[in-house]
This record gives sequence, C-alpha cells and structure tokens, in this order.
Amino acid sequence: MITISLCMIVKNEESVIARCLESVKDIVDEINIVDTGSTDKTKEIVSNYTDRIFNFTWIDDFAAARNFSFQQASKKYILWLDADDILTTQDQEKLLILKQTLSREVDAVSMKYHLSFDEDGNVTSLLRRYRLVKNSRNFQWMGAVHEYLEVSGTLYESDVAVSHLPLHHDNQRNIAIYEKRIKSGRKLSPRDTFYYANELTDHQQYKKAIKYYERFLATNLGWIEDNIRACLKIADCYGHLKQPKEQIATTLRTLTYDVPRPETCCRIGYYFMQAQKNAEAIYWYKLALAYHSDLTSSFVDTSFSTWLPHLQLAVLYDRLQLVDKGAYHNETALTFKPTDPIMLKNKQYFHNIIQTTRHENS
Repeated sequence: MITISLCMIVKNEESVIARCLESVKDIVDEINIVDTGSTDKTKEIVSNYTDRIFNFTWIDDFAAARNFSFQQASKKYILWLDADDILTTQDQEKLLILKQTLSREVDAVSMKYHLSFDEDGNVTSLLRRYRLVKNSRNFQWMGAVHEYLEVSGTLYESDVAVSHLPLHHDNQRNIAIYEKRIKSGRKLSPRDTFYYANELTDHQQYKKAIKYYERFLATNLGWIEDNIRACLKIADCYGHLKQPKEQIATTLRTLTYDVPRPETCCRIGYYFMQAQKNAEAIYWYKLALAYHSDLTSSFVDTSFSTWLPHLQLAVLYDRLQLVDKGAYHNETALTFKPTDPIMLKNKQYFHNIIQTTRHENS
C-alpha cells in the first residue's frame, strides 16, 4: 500500500476546513497545512487534525505557495486539495481502494473535479486534474494565478472524484494579482492572458475581455480546449454587448479548431431557433446529443449534451405539431432533471394534447 501526504494551502477557511479534513483524515497518512496569513480560527481548527502547520508569507503567487506545501511532504505520494473541496463517502471508499491497489510505477493520478451541481445533486460541470503525485518526482506548480501542476511519466486516470463546495468566493483576488503584475511590466503568458480575460469577463469588462481573448488566440500557442473556450467566451461578451452578428460569428469560429462540441451545437441551434428556422435548429440540437467523448481534462458543462438539447427539441417538435416526438424529448430531459418545473409543466401539456387527440379519434 502506498503512503499519502495531504498538502494544502489555506487562508481564513474556518467555515470549511474541518469539513474538508474530516473527509480525508482516515485515508491519508500525513496532513500538511500551509497557512498564508489567516486571521480567523483556521489554524486553531486545523490543530485538531495535525500539528504539521507551516506559515508562508504570501507573495501573490499560488504556485510558490503550493510548491512550498509539497516540500513539507514526507510520504511516498502527495495529495492536494483546496479547503472548500471534499470527498463524498463514495469517493472516500474509492480513494482508499486506490491507495491499496495503486502500482508504485504510477507517477501521477488524475481525478474528476466536480465543480457544480443542480438542485437534485447531479454534477453539471466537471474537469480532470492531477491530484495524487509521486513525491520523488518533485513535480512543480506553475503560474501565479490559476496555477497548474506540471506532470509527466506514467499517468493513471482514476474514477475518484473531488467535489468543490465553496461557501464564498473572493472575486477580487485573482484579477488584482493579474493587474498588479501587468502594472509592474511583467508580460502575461498565453495561458495567463486567457485566464485574465476570464477574470475580466467575470467583472463585466466585456470589451477589454474580448481584447485579451483575441490576444490569446493570436499567439497560436493555446491548448485546443482553451482556444474553443476563448471563442465561446468572446461570443458571450458580444451577447452582453448586444452584438448578435458578432456573437454567432465567434461561435462559428470554434469549428476551425475541432468538430462541433455540444455547447457550440446548442448555441447554433438556439440561433436558428430564435430565427424560427426549426429544421435547422433540430439538426444542431441532435448533433449535440450525438457527440461522444471521454475528454474531461477541460471544463465540461453536462447540460449541453443531456437535458438542454432534449428540452429544446421538445419545444421545436411542438412547433411542428409533432407531439409524440416532443413528448419523448421532454420525458428524456426529465430523466436528467426529474423535478424541473418547466419540464413537468411540459409533461402535463403534452399529456393533455395526446389525450385530447385520442379522444377525438375514438
């Protein structure tokens, strides 16, 4: 069985840190907490779980803090989490099995990262991240903001999932770090340019965000997934700026990078739907449902390949008076969101039409 050091960086996480540590305390062999300047009860709470608490002077660099946390590990493998992450009971069991069975030849293990959930607890967005790495490989974190762990060697894709359950979010922190670096004259890497544009979008600075997304795309150095996301983000910005022609044109730019992804298909479908071009809209929503990929290393919003196209197809077939097809797609949408009030209302609507038609034909 491998041994595991948990390594975390924290600051003012008194509301969530115990929840996180409770979910892994019986699995890991060592807990290392690096505090970057807490003024609340974070360290007091952490002391109930470990005495390996280290202080790190914050220098506006997440990678530096995480690399310092990894330096404290003494076990064979390192697991990293954020304070607002947890492992569910099911994933705790999976991680324990992984710990018992993982080959020592493996250098890094990826896990699913569940980012958001619907009202029924179903995962609506996710990606993959390398969470468990061999200590002896001395893998390094890169990037002051939106940092990533650079891994290589023998990689393993596990079925363990980490769930992200934040109670609050400091929406000024990341953009402030980026703008401080820009003001100091430091050039942003293509990756940082993309993430800075994301921060600008989140702060409703849409024109400036478009400028930085375009700057990122112009480098031709972006990962294909980020290129596609950048195009879709630009389209969103144009949507906020009430420029529909530019919005659909930028959506179509995603097709220059890869086959149509479900989100692109749904966006094009909606464009035709708004134009009352029902057959064209149906084509694109069906194409969204036909897409199959195991790729989850980039952000994935499951709605675009599950309930959303089915719901839109229900509306479109109703427009064409193809009630049976509309009812079918609405029922399929309900399998993903069984308590959704719109879909339940649609269900009653289709039921009434079908019953009335049968009565008239009898």
